[in-house]
Amino acid sequence: MRHTLPVAPQFYVTASQPCPYLDGKVERKLFTGLADEHGKALNDTLSKQGFRRSQNVLYRPSCANCAACLSARIRVADFKPRNSHKRILRKNRDLMREAHTAWATDEQYDLFKDYLETRHADGGMADMDMFEFAAMVEETPVQTRIIEYFEDAPNARRKLQAASLTDILDDGLSMVYSFFNPDRSGKSPGTHMILDHIALAQEMGLDYVYLGYWVPGSPKMDYKAKFSGLEVYIANQWQALDCPEDVNPEMLKQDRGSILEQVATIKLPDVLIDGKG
Repeated sequence: MRHTLPVAPQFYVTASQPCPYLDGKVERKLFTGLADEHGKALNDTLSKQGFRRSQNVLYRPSCANCAACLSARIRVADFKPRNSHKRILRKNRDLMREAHTAWATDEQYDLFKDYLETRHADGGMADMDMFEFAAMVEETPVQTRIIEYFEDAPNARRKLQAASLTDILDDGLSMVYSFFNPDRSGKSPGTHMILDHIALAQEMGLDYVYLGYWVPGSPKMDYKAKFSGLEVYIANQWQALDCPEDVNPEMLKQDRGSILEQVATIKLPDVLIDGKG
């Protein structure tokens, strides 16, 4: 019987477009599709190399002459809450966590729209309709949960206050996208969700919480640099970042190299190399 090895994923690059984080810059992404059969292995492996998932696509920045977008994650074992984190947990003690299969609801979509209209009205997601939102939540070939946060109230009166679309990786939780009730902004619900994901990772025996990209100099991203145990992916390796000031500005200006050079550094899961599994 003839054995055919799986086909390695193909990598592509997007056209350049204005950067949403740094004025005067343009962004470009390197991406590949997620095959259903080996999607989990590919997601697990590439997430450890700075990639993020969006539906059936894995991507990471591939900008010319700029490396300011840094994939960030928290080492759960080394996280120690600040006093400000403890205050945020107290302010949100009325929230109860519920984890569900990745399934979109009208209540989620209404909250998502309120969040975008208040905080990201000029962003690329602002015009998403319910069908596009459902695709974002439900089109996943990996183990994904929608983690919802409700006010601690009787079911008849409880209201969804925040939610995170979260992938369960072999070494951590990846917060794909989160949103919250803008009326609760004073209670920092976004930070609360990260703190709660750290607690959830501890409960599950996982090592990391993946936060997505941190962009030094972007006010929208400052909150990601305020967690101890933070690591960023620089020069093809994770590096501890105990102080945001540790990032060398010159390092962020480096050219990542040609697309072929970047692809050559990517490590693929064994199942796509030697047919194991």
